[in-house]
Amino acid sequence: MYSTLISATQLQTLMASGQPLLVFDCSFELMQPAGGDTQYQQSHIAGAVRAHLDHHLSAKGASDAASGGRHPLPSRENFAAWLGSVGLAPDMQVVVYDRQNANYCGRLWWMLKWLGHEAVAVLDGGLQAWLTAGGAVEAGSSGQRPACTYPLRAPKAVLASTDTVFRHLGQPGQTILDARAAPRFRGETEPLDPVAGHIPGALNRLFSDNIGPDGCFKPAAQLRAEFDALLAGREPASVLHHCGSGVSALPNLIAMEVAGLGRTALYAGSWSEWCSDASRPVAQG
Repeated sequence: MYSTLISATQLQTLMASGQPLLVFDCSFELMQPAGGDTQYQQSHIAGAVRAHLDHHLSAKGASDAASGGRHPLPSRENFAAWLGSVGLAPDMQVVVYDRQNANYCGRLWWMLKWLGHEAVAVLDGGLQAWLTAGGAVEAGSSGQRPACTYPLRAPKAVLASTDTVFRHLGQPGQTILDARAAPRFRGETEPLDPVAGHIPGALNRLFSDNIGPDGCFKPAAQLRAEFDALLAGREPASVLHHCGSGVSALPNLIAMEVAGLGRTALYAGSWSEWCSDASRPVAQG
């Protein structure tokens, strides 16, 4: 079972083995939401299922939402129904990828853990690594798989609420890690949300800092050293990840797990939910 990262050559071997497997293409362009669909239609790993951030990995309305923010999580029930509709069974190994440094496929990785599906891994290096390894690709849409019923199981990932973050603000048992770019974190600019700044006391680590020059996650030892330096003695288990809308926080969360620091919590509502209420404190600088 692969539960964090899988290399392109490992995925090729897995495909050849005949083990039950489902691959998802999560490519997305934040400023051009249809861009990922275009990329998928042009070329994707042969047999990969399309997973769109807005259509499949976010709630369609407030009544379906399990979190707030610009990309609210769907309910576990509705997410499970979609997984069943595309043919995912609970005994399958899942591999997720994108073309954007795991910025979007990490969302599906985490959501599957949240649904209790441990056998899910990120394709290290994304589609680019797959092409370099000579992996098979196809254009257009992949064939429809027989639908099934995907069961709800106990979560294997921790979802933190705004109330939890607020109640523990400033306490040593909670370390907030913000994955946005430094100018947004400092409040110098805010292109997407109505308020600039960050949650008081938060640390900052840009999500793309986990990726090396080869487009893959940095080695575990290097990630461990970087997170140890950032946390500066804070307990890794206290870390709660967020970003603008609960998407780009995931590379940090995955990187901590790759580094051997455990599976930490996600504040999916993130800055977009936090700053929607003027009574919540905001820090700048």
